[in-house]
Amino acid sequence: MGWGSILAIYLLIWTVTLFTVLPFGVRTSEEAGEDKVKGQADSAPARPMLAKKLLWTTLISAVLMAGVWWLGEAGYLDFMPN
Repeated sequence: MGWGSILAIYLLIWTVTLFTVLPFGVRTSEEAGEDKVKGQADSAPARPMLAKKLLWTTLISAVLMAGVWWLGEAGYLDFMPN
């Protein structure tokens, strides 16, 4: 598996993982007991914790990519068409 393939697969895994991680721990202003800002949507998160979620996304994606790489090297996944 070439570096281009590894990068492309990692970015795909990272993107899917990000959208999976984003909803965890989100509370609206009403749930958090904070005042809403004028014009704020009712569903807007009070504290989205994006840095923490990006870190978790990167760590989870690295583990998943290591698994995909291992499966490719072990011969369970074939990325090259016959």
